[in-house]
Amino acid sequence: MPEPTKKDDGQPEVAPDSSDVPSENSVTSKEAKVATKDTEAKVTEAEAEAAVPTPAAEPPQPQPVVIVVTELEPVEGEVTDPQPIVTEPVENGHSEPEQTQPERSVQVIEVKEEEPSSSKTHDKDDDVTASTPSPPPPAEDGSTPKKLSIDLPNDSDPESTRGRKDSVWSLGDGQPPEEIDKQTENPPLSTLLIEKPQSGSITVGGDITFIAKVEAKDLLRKPTVKWFKGKWMDLASKTGKHLQLKESFERLSKIHTFEMHIIKAKENYAGNYRCEVTYKDKFDSCSFDLEVKEVPEVSQSIDIRSAFKRSSEGQDDAGELDFSGLLKHREVKQEETPEVDVWEILKNARPDEYEKIAFTYGITDLRGLLKRLKKTKKEEKKSEAFAKRLEPAYQVDKGGKIRLIVDLADPTVELKWYKNGQEIRPTPKFIFEHKGTQRIMVINNCQMSDDAAYSVTAGEEKCTTELFVKELPVNIVKELEPVKTTVNERIELECEVSEEGAKVKWMKNGVEVPTGVRSRYRVKSEGTKHWLIIDDASKDDTGTYSLMATGGTSQAHVQVDLKPLKVLMDLQSVTVLLGQPLKLNCEIYPGNVPGRWYKNGQLVQPNDRISITHKTKNHSLDVESSTIHDAGDYTFVPEGYTQTLSAKVHIIDPPRVHLEALNVQDNTVTIVAGNKLRLEIPISGEPAPRVVWMKGERVILDTGSRVHAETFADHTCLTIDITEREDTGNYKIVLQNEAGEDTASVKVKVVDIPDPPEAPLVTEVGGDWCTMTWEPPRYDGGSPILGYFIERKKKQSSRWMRLNFDLCKETTFEPKKMIEGVPYEVRIFAVNAIGVSKPSEPSKPFIPLAVTSEPTMLVVDDVTDTTVTMKWRPPDTIGAAGLDGYQIEYCIEGTDDWIVANKELTEKTKYTITGLPVEAKILVRVKAINAAGASQPRTTQHSILVKEVIEPPKIRIPRHLKQTYIRKVGEVVNLVVPFVGKPRPKVTWLKEGQPIDPTISIRNSDCDSIMFIRKAERKHSGKYELSVQVENHIDTAMLDIQIVDLPGPPQAVKIEEIWGNNVALDWSPPKDSGNAPITGYTIQKADKKTMEWYTCVEHYHRTCITISDLVVGNEYFFRIYSENMVGLSEDATATKDSALIVKEGLHLKNPEYNDRDFTEPPRFTQPLINTFAIAGYNATLNCSVRANPRPKVVWMKNKITIIDDPRYRMFHNQGVCTLEIRKPSPFDGGVYTCKAVNDLGEAQVDCKLEVKGGFTFFELMKRGVPLHLIDKYMNESKTSESEKKGSD
Repeated sequence: MPEPTKKDDGQPEVAPDSSDVPSENSVTSKEAKVATKDTEAKVTEAEAEAAVPTPAAEPPQPQPVVIVVTELEPVEGEVTDPQPIVTEPVENGHSEPEQTQPERSVQVIEVKEEEPSSSKTHDKDDDVTASTPSPPPPAEDGSTPKKLSIDLPNDSDPESTRGRKDSVWSLGDGQPPEEIDKQTENPPLSTLLIEKPQSGSITVGGDITFIAKVEAKDLLRKPTVKWFKGKWMDLASKTGKHLQLKESFERLSKIHTFEMHIIKAKENYAGNYRCEVTYKDKFDSCSFDLEVKEVPEVSQSIDIRSAFKRSSEGQDDAGELDFSGLLKHREVKQEETPEVDVWEILKNARPDEYEKIAFTYGITDLRGLLKRLKKTKKEEKKSEAFAKRLEPAYQVDKGGKIRLIVDLADPTVELKWYKNGQEIRPTPKFIFEHKGTQRIMVINNCQMSDDAAYSVTAGEEKCTTELFVKELPVNIVKELEPVKTTVNERIELECEVSEEGAKVKWMKNGVEVPTGVRSRYRVKSEGTKHWLIIDDASKDDTGTYSLMATGGTSQAHVQVDLKPLKVLMDLQSVTVLLGQPLKLNCEIYPGNVPGRWYKNGQLVQPNDRISITHKTKNHSLDVESSTIHDAGDYTFVPEGYTQTLSAKVHIIDPPRVHLEALNVQDNTVTIVAGNKLRLEIPISGEPAPRVVWMKGERVILDTGSRVHAETFADHTCLTIDITEREDTGNYKIVLQNEAGEDTASVKVKVVDIPDPPEAPLVTEVGGDWCTMTWEPPRYDGGSPILGYFIERKKKQSSRWMRLNFDLCKETTFEPKKMIEGVPYEVRIFAVNAIGVSKPSEPSKPFIPLAVTSEPTMLVVDDVTDTTVTMKWRPPDTIGAAGLDGYQIEYCIEGTDDWIVANKELTEKTKYTITGLPVEAKILVRVKAINAAGASQPRTTQHSILVKEVIEPPKIRIPRHLKQTYIRKVGEVVNLVVPFVGKPRPKVTWLKEGQPIDPTISIRNSDCDSIMFIRKAERKHSGKYELSVQVENHIDTAMLDIQIVDLPGPPQAVKIEEIWGNNVALDWSPPKDSGNAPITGYTIQKADKKTMEWYTCVEHYHRTCITISDLVVGNEYFFRIYSENMVGLSEDATATKDSALIVKEGLHLKNPEYNDRDFTEPPRFTQPLINTFAIAGYNATLNCSVRANPRPKVVWMKNKITIIDDPRYRMFHNQGVCTLEIRKPSPFDGGVYTCKAVNDLGEAQVDCKLEVKGGFTFFELMKRGVPLHLIDKYMNESKTSESEKKGSD
């Protein structure tokens, strides 16, 4: 694809390959002239045909932009000489047409073809033709008018191209591979396309349509869509018969559809295309490819001279092969076959030699020949003199500067520059520069005369280019000014433009002003100023005048009025009572001027009641008996003059209110609240009286929101949009005008539905019913209450159910058929003649409940001298209300007074009645109580004698206590020993005849005794005696408790004998057996080299053993653990001597050495350091200690030893001590201590750990942190936050 070349001002110019554009001056006939009704849009058939891409060969190197010269279109019916105009180049890769402007359809009316003038034209254009091919010839026949419809965007072209032909455009070859990756730098902001165009392929001459769809649901207006070919070419300005852009909108689906139709495609249409959619700050784009396949090439062995003879000059198929002459079966005179290959001659010839070759070999269709020639690949020979040639064409603005650059292969060669074949000499206008191998010609202050063909020769080689000078548009500098004058005066309109001698056009009301000899209009220009002069203005000269230039339009309004008359006596405004005569008169000069009378703009005609007279200067209008309709604005208009005489006539009449039109009794209007009230009361009076509505002392305004008054010509209206109770009352109407005053009153009564009653009260509740009462509503709505509706609903439901369909006349009601245990609510509606009120507030929730059945199995459990203990079972039927408790009552036999024994309900099924008289007889009954009330009582069948019965004590020892009770040291001991006896026995505990230890807790009750030891010790072992005594009756029991512990290590472990690979060991039982028999021993061995211990035997029962299978040459130590039912002893006893296993027959005498004492107390070589941790992430504390023997390492937090806490992991390896805290929380912060202890001493180090990132109270509770620690943590957090704020 062509690359941009730099202009002098730094702006890039984009140029396609020059071989793609046909030569304009190589054609034997000039372009056809087309005249249209719209002078700003000029189109030729050649442009319509060229409105599609022209084929683009693959250029060996980037080329500059091709500037195409077109011709101005003459006025319809005239033939003028062509005038070159340079089309404006596309800046920055593409133009930005306004999509909102409607398209215009330009119709070609007539096409005329001119004959070639003279051979001078060809000579003059040889150099031009060499670099700039011309567009195809027009397709119309010179004698037959042909209509062509071409859609042109209104403002898609730059201003400099308006008013002349569009240039030939090319779609190019699309983006080359290296440029496909160079897409827009900014990514799309959003996705707008819901259907994107898809790539396709067609053959030459075929049609194809690309469709893009945009959804418009979220768009307020139509999006902007642009179609591009390649990277920069905007196709909006290239529409024609080969390219059409259409758009549509479907209202139901709200989808915009944009279509690009390519008709009769050509080979050079192939390439990459792009569709861009923009809407405000949103952007979307899509690229797609078009492949155009070639039709099979025609064999070149045919006679091209006969094939390229014109068959239909100027038709659509011009330039295509015509074989009709070869296929007809008739004898024709065969022309001689050329002896040379004409194609090779054309390929190697310069463009300015094409016409000569065509004339020599009899080829008449030169344009078709060029068209076919472009389809053949031409091999360009590499220049020997030029390393870089001139670009095919250059463009520069008028008055600008341009640089023409060539790069020489041989810097010593002589170089000459030519303009239209004339050698250029260095002048201030033409400056020659040398930069290395570059030769530069600078043209300053470019004018239209510099628009020519330029060439440069280096030795025998020559390269050419063409320079196009673009003339800037003529702009309006000083606008036209509006003119207001009278007839017979001189009018002069002045306008100033930006350029001297510019051609402008004067228009009046859109029509060009005639400026001929006999015209009333004169046009004058001087420098940049232009005048339009009207010497003797008339009223017809009124209108809008405009001046049109190529760069804009200026317009102004001209108003021509008549001269005013002289008024001797003007019309006077009058006020007349209704029915009185009316007279208007005036005097003007000159007196012979007739006139007309108007009332409110309507012509007044004389009749039986109205008479119009004119006597010399006096004009009068008389009305015999005035009516209301005679009031208004009267105007007298003298004929032929703009001046008028006006006066106002007022007809007055006293005001009156017509209440009889309401047709209501006693002037009282009744309306239901909530409806709209509109009272229209007729009134009369002239002028229209001032109406005031009042309610009491308050004035009702017309600007009120709900209540407002309106007054019209014949009636007044009171409107209440939504009537309310407060609107009831008397409304007064007051009418006033300059003729008098009148008043009237209207009474308005607003009736409404009653107010809702108060919330009902539920006075009584049963198993499936309740009783409810309520009070009548405070306001009955102005109508008596007819009854009530009752509704109920479940509390958790939102659906109300009506309970009565006939009005309830009373204020009580009893709902039934409710579900027991379900909470309900009820509400009330009041009803009057107007309607049903709003519902009352719901009652308090209530639950229909039933009492339970009576308790069962009431029996006497115990009797003392003053108490009776009763037991019973719960009721068989409890119900939905549940059971709140029991009430116990008793009465002394012989009386009917039942006394409540328990002030508060008891939930237990056992109760002791106290405070009874000794040896009295009583009856007892029990009632079950719930929310519904008390159940039927359960009464004892016989009376109860209040007198205690002695029962000897008896200890009932549990089975597991009948044998020795064994527990480990530190475990909890909790022994419960039940017993019976009445009255309450006395309980005594002894240990081997002595009082028990104070650390043992004893708790006694009426039926058992509990021994509790929180942390058992070995001293708690022994035999315990339990004594239970009731008066003289005693019962005893013995309990044997054994507290066991780990045993001590064995004693006197020694090596008895060594033989072969066997060692005999012997030892004594441990001194401390742990208060339990020794069940066995565990023997371990360790090689002296590694001192790693391995278990040899476990659960060994004897005190001597032989260890076999020892390795010869190794030296072993042995140690032994004792074991009982609790476990292995904490320590082991090791042998002092080692056993060396030697090979039999060899005797090694071990040298004697003095052992070095390596023992030392613990000493920390690396202390702990203060650490910060992140909550939720594991933290470690490290230190190193040195000691011998190996010390016992203890970790503490805040001086409390850490034992069996799963949040901590402790390691001790090679003297390095590590404490790992798993996922710490702020609670884990504090002072940590590492303490090392051995037989020689102890040492400790401290550090402070602070955990960042706190937890909430809920999170700490969820983690199982105790409450007192959470409280401590929260207080510390508040203290630290306050300290931080204070430091800030």
